[in-house]
Amino acid sequence: MTATVTRTRAATRPAPVLSGYRFELVKLLSQWRIRLLLLACLIAPAAFVAAVSLQSSLPADTVFGRWMNATGWAGSLVVLDFSCNWALPLLTALVAGDVFAAEDRLGTWRHLVVAVRSPRRIFVAKSLASLTVLLLLVAGLAASGIIGGLAAVGNRPLAGLDGHLLAPADAAGTVLLAWACALAPTLAFAAVGLLGSVALGRSPMGLLMPAFLALVLQLAQLLPLPVAVRMALPNSAFLAWRGLFTSPAQAGPLLIGIVVSVVWAVAATALAYRLFLRRDFTDLAYDGSGRRVLIAGVLPLAGLVALTVGVIAGATPATGSGIEKGKLQDSLATAYAHLYRLQTRELHRPDVTEAQLQAAASCDKGGSRVLDQGPGNDWRCVVSWHLPGTTAVGSAIYQLDVTADGRYVADGDGPKEVNGYFQVRTPAGDAPNPLWQFDGNVDLLASSSKE
Repeated sequence: MTATVTRTRAATRPAPVLSGYRFELVKLLSQWRIRLLLLACLIAPAAFVAAVSLQSSLPADTVFGRWMNATGWAGSLVVLDFSCNWALPLLTALVAGDVFAAEDRLGTWRHLVVAVRSPRRIFVAKSLASLTVLLLLVAGLAASGIIGGLAAVGNRPLAGLDGHLLAPADAAGTVLLAWACALAPTLAFAAVGLLGSVALGRSPMGLLMPAFLALVLQLAQLLPLPVAVRMALPNSAFLAWRGLFTSPAQAGPLLIGIVVSVVWAVAATALAYRLFLRRDFTDLAYDGSGRRVLIAGVLPLAGLVALTVGVIAGATPATGSGIEKGKLQDSLATAYAHLYRLQTRELHRPDVTEAQLQAAASCDKGGSRVLDQGPGNDWRCVVSWHLPGTTAVGSAIYQLDVTADGRYVADGDGPKEVNGYFQVRTPAGDAPNPLWQFDGNVDLLASSSKE
């Protein structure tokens, strides 16, 4: 009698989470779609970086794209920038956005519930399995981009977004840290994918939710939004990693972006968990509910954005778009001084220090009738500097295209001998004049300096 009771209790006991996790992970990795994604993440970035790095025409419109034939670390950052915009949200849609919906399409929920005997453990196992696959995909992207760049160009110093050179060891650590920081918003989009997969069942809209959210947020980031609103969006950390490549690092936007992403990940996962426990697994015709998504998903997350905007607005000093004349002038002058030293070394001239140069910038946006703030391609700046032992003051003109997220491209407009286009012979081969065109990044949360 005792043995019978023991066997009965064992038969009704929920399956261990670890066993469920292994089962779900095997199911995911056995899908041809996931295997193709893993293969693509391991091969495509390396092939792209190696091919582009050896070309004379580089993707200069992408951050660090103009440095791809100068250092192998730049290629990985180009891959990271593309991944943050497109690849990572799409991967979260294909993995997390389908992990629950697949059971609805196959009609296997009743079998799974009988086998595991705990909806809670089913949710945990599926969530952990999808997270594991996503981590493998991100690791593949990062490793492939790094290997492709180092194999094609080599382990050389990397110029940051303020012009300062990072030694190969420092560049390696910073690049890996940038990829690690991208995991936080990836988790946020994955959680949205879980929510869509649970709430919409077999409907393909659940699969598209992370990708659709990413598209909407990318369009929003192009607008001149207030800083607090921009930082409250879950994809802000997908852009804020650029602040790691300045000295000192622009840590404020990145830390806020990571915290916001983690909060989104926790909130969306909790909403998905609540919906999952309340569903009826005996209904084979369950097809999700748009009303349920609106009430249990969209409205709470919209409220989270509103709450986050209020917290950030009260905790940070920045106002408006965060792009102001004083901050732009300081950033441009700093980048110019660093890159001037790089040009000096490449031209084999006597070295100078940034303190000796005393570089300063004076910027104007669109003439006297336009306020000197906000994004736009109508910024015109004049950089001045001094050389040791001379009384003359050098000057160079730049046209700046400043985007709403704080990145800018400085295009040299004379004098030709200073910031015009000409080739410079370097140990790695001929390269364009580093002062001709370069990228910079404005800290949107920093307090404005005196203009």
